[in-house]
Amino acid sequence: MSGRTTVSILTIVSLLLSDISISVYAFLTGNHNRIEHKYSSKTCPNCRSSIWETKRESLSSSLAAGNNANEMIPLRQGSTVALVTPYTPNGSINFPTLRKLLQFHVESQTDGLCILGTTGEASLMTMSERESVLKIAVEEVKGKIPILVGTGNIDPIQTREMTQQAIDLGCDASLVVSPPYIKPPQRGLINHFTSIADMGLPVVIYNVPGRTGVDVTPETIAACAKHDTIVGVKEATGDVSRVESIRGLTNTLRENNPLLLYSGDDATEGEFVLKGGDGCISVTANLAPVDMHEMMMAALRGDEEETMRINKKLEMLHNRIFCESNPIPAKWALKRLGKIDCDYCRPPLASMDDKYYPHVEEALKFAGLI
Repeated sequence: MSGRTTVSILTIVSLLLSDISISVYAFLTGNHNRIEHKYSSKTCPNCRSSIWETKRESLSSSLAAGNNANEMIPLRQGSTVALVTPYTPNGSINFPTLRKLLQFHVESQTDGLCILGTTGEASLMTMSERESVLKIAVEEVKGKIPILVGTGNIDPIQTREMTQQAIDLGCDASLVVSPPYIKPPQRGLINHFTSIADMGLPVVIYNVPGRTGVDVTPETIAACAKHDTIVGVKEATGDVSRVESIRGLTNTLRENNPLLLYSGDDATEGEFVLKGGDGCISVTANLAPVDMHEMMMAALRGDEEETMRINKKLEMLHNRIFCESNPIPAKWALKRLGKIDCDYCRPPLASMDDKYYPHVEEALKFAGLI
């Protein structure tokens, strides 16, 4: 055993013993803040700079990469569904329906699962709810299709907290959006993405400037691509020329392990893959998973005619499930197809305005789904 290994082991043991002593102290003194926070002290602002948090983060960083490394399933090319979260009429998560949706996608040859993203209304969930959702996802699909978890947030501390949770529960990769609203500079984005990648879970960068207010440029993606744990990009700009730009800047950096490039724009995903992309992270795949899988496979083969044939029947659906904010129309459509019992969306979202019912209905019929 090398001296360096011995020091690392001693460091971890020391941190563990220190955590135990702090927990004992908290128990004896009634200081709950030192023992309640399973993943971080975010919910108790007074703890943010505490010795507990510093030691917890240090220990997590030391161990994170190994927690589920032997079980991680590599992300794939093809159609990844941006899964909705089904609710009951009172707004609680409908776990039996969630299981059915997950089983439906395994049966439909969906190539990947993106859970707790924008479409999953993850920003409106507690950490406890996230844990319950992820446990069910792991139970239902682990080892069958890769589990990509949305862990991005405006606050890097929360992003780390959610990423650590994904590691601890056995997920395969994290989807990290650029922090919304605050418009960080490109150097800040590089630091953000690479610091999350340092935790050891494969990272897919999520670029959606329409929601975040900042574009993650191809040059920034190239800088991030030097980190081996950053494995892909979800490009939701709708600009298919980004494929060539990103490939040109990253292929020499990643000759043996190229970045996975996913389209996050349903209307252009076929063209995106024909131009050299690897697949999509799709809202449409909630409704037409078999068609989406087959279209992505055709595009990956370079079969433009078949790709366009399938896309033609989905074209109306691609557009009309965004007639209101995502996932409002997608959940109404899933209810119409009998896949979920309720199209409830958590406030400040709402169920779809009934004036759009005929438009989405027409798109479902045109796609051959009803």
